[in-house]
Amino acid sequence: MIKVHLDTDIGGDIDDMCALALLLRRKDVQITGITTVCDNLGQRAGYARYVLDLEGRHKIPAAAGAEAESGYFREVYGLPVHEAYWSEPVPPLPGPVDEALALIKSSLDQGAIIVGIGPFTNLRLFGEKHPGYLEKAMLFLMGGYLYPVRPGFPQWGNEMDFNVQADVNSAHYAIEHGGCVTLIPLTVTVETALRRAYLPALRKGGQLARLVATQAEAFATENQYDSRLGEIYPGLPRDIINFQHDPLAAAIALGWDVGVEFEEAPLVVEEKDGWLVERFAKGAKVKPVRVVTRIDAEAFNRYWVEVMVGEGI
Repeated sequence: MIKVHLDTDIGGDIDDMCALALLLRRKDVQITGITTVCDNLGQRAGYARYVLDLEGRHKIPAAAGAEAESGYFREVYGLPVHEAYWSEPVPPLPGPVDEALALIKSSLDQGAIIVGIGPFTNLRLFGEKHPGYLEKAMLFLMGGYLYPVRPGFPQWGNEMDFNVQADVNSAHYAIEHGGCVTLIPLTVTVETALRRAYLPALRKGGQLARLVATQAEAFATENQYDSRLGEIYPGLPRDIINFQHDPLAAAIALGWDVGVEFEEAPLVVEEKDGWLVERFAKGAKVKPVRVVTRIDAEAFNRYWVEVMVGEGI
């Protein structure tokens, strides 16, 4: 059984939902706890609680971490219109950030890995509260930018690396203080896709899969990635709804390895003009970090939906 603690900003971009759904669908995964970051008076934690309860996973604890208006973030990040994504009211789950930090500690005490798929503020706050603890942890972080995006995909630069750049200080801290850090960077996650072609199968895949399909439709209407990106970049499917940044990070943390390549080397992390910049510096006296450099994106896309619906498509 793989023990996982999920630190997430669920409730905005739907790839957080898709990552949580993947973890819930994997029968070999024990989720020891969920903490939310950049929360909005506990609403993100409430969303996580709703999904857990929908799946009958009432014993998995969830707690709200750093608030959006805490001053840690580049700006105050809000939430989409609730009614577009959720069919009923979802009560918030507010709480002091110390409850989230205690939940992280409990997960690590149980031997869990940490999958970070939002800004890394909670991890920094935890590390500062419990010196030396984070240095023993295995972290899989969705973020990082060391190489440019391959041709055929959106040519996004370092400033688009949201999880890192939303809270530069915390990203710097987490990368430098994590015991064993694997970065799943934007430059590979941008090759993944949640496709409209998957929606019919998701609608037949149970409550959680149907909720994902509903939110995918809402996201497609709001963002129109098919026309804005799918029709422009040949590496993307024409029916793209969203990128699967966070599910890819979760899958790699669980050992999914089809076409996955890594590079591991000492990583220098610096702040320049308010942005975090990372670079490999072989020979430097800094901690090595493992970075995913290549994936088989089509294989991953199909793997995710097959886990969701329990069969091939």
